[in-house]
Amino acid sequence: MSINLNYLIKHKKKEFDDFYRLLLGGILSNDVLSKAVRYGSMNGGKRIRPFIVSVFADIANVPKTRYLYISSAIESIHSYSLIHDDLPSMDDDDFRRGKPSLHKKYNEAIAILAGDALHDLAYEILSNKKIHNDSNIRIKLIKNLSIILGLKGLAGGQSLDLLFENKKIHNKKIIKMYSMKTSALFSFCCSSPFIIAKKSDKEIKFAEDFGNLYGLIFQIVDDIVDQTENFKI
Repeated sequence: MSINLNYLIKHKKKEFDDFYRLLLGGILSNDVLSKAVRYGSMNGGKRIRPFIVSVFADIANVPKTRYLYISSAIESIHSYSLIHDDLPSMDDDDFRRGKPSLHKKYNEAIAILAGDALHDLAYEILSNKKIHNDSNIRIKLIKNLSIILGLKGLAGGQSLDLLFENKKIHNKKIIKMYSMKTSALFSFCCSSPFIIAKKSDKEIKFAEDFGNLYGLIFQIVDDIVDQTENFKI
């Protein structure tokens, strides 16, 4: 009996949202920055990345309590990246998922700080023993995420995105940008449950490669949708 994929994604989204809401509730207060963090992170996204984490966690036999923390760290990073991408100095978008972007809802300074807070929250989550009792496992997760977000990952990819804007760029360079900006985080989604489960280096590498390929396809399809959503094809 086949399971409807959309139903499964929605089910996992609710599972994650309930967990993430409680996690944020134990950390945030009622000040302006906390409200901005909630606005920027509980914003109606499909939660595809937590779904991917759950799939690979099932394969690796990782308990739900552990992989939901991994998903929370990843979605904190994803939310931070969207908040900063929307800034006037970046992509300059006034709306995100049909709602005012965070810098339009509040202001640019609060948006920057909310993004920073979510970025740092990810590392706070990954350093928690609830992820794994073995500190070496937690350190490996933190190191991998740091690489994914730095010069060779998200930050570097975003700089290329800005550099390539309104220019005719060779496909190889576009693919490199996608790999840095999008695929790397999907790679972490797939590999992190395998790291927690202490799988072999070969198995972890397989998960990383799968995530990179999936992220590349995801970004290409997303760009096609952006270009064609107002047209009948």
